[in-house]
Amino acid sequence: MPTLTKLYTMQEAAQHNTPQDCWIVIDGKVYDVGSYLDEHPGGDDVILATTGKDATDEFEDAGHSKSARELLETFFIGELDLSATVIPELEISSKKQADYTQKLKDLTKQYWAVSVAIAGVSVVVGFLYLRKK
Repeated sequence: MPTLTKLYTMQEAAQHNTPQDCWIVIDGKVYDVGSYLDEHPGGDDVILATTGKDATDEFEDAGHSKSARELLETFFIGELDLSATVIPELEISSKKQADYTQKLKDLTKQYWAVSVAIAGVSVVVGFLYLRKK
């Protein structure tokens, strides 16, 4: 008979990100490791830095032993609900782009004389330099 486990979203897991209440997600499983933070050989900051995201890569890169993996399973509280993946709302930037473009046009109209002056000075310096030779 299949075992039913509680499903959590990444947002739910991310809310548990303090030393008193710390959840991590590894390989699609959610673990409540708050009671283990003080005992973790790498320090609690290593674990706290992985809350709110998938910590699988960090866990694997640390090269945890078989006994560490078995200990991790004692903190298992549920699985990550992959069906509840939230797609972040995209910001429409066409208005911002239009504002930027308009500001650039205004600045160009306002400071066109600066460009002309620089070009003029360059021409004069060029003629003076050629004249000395």
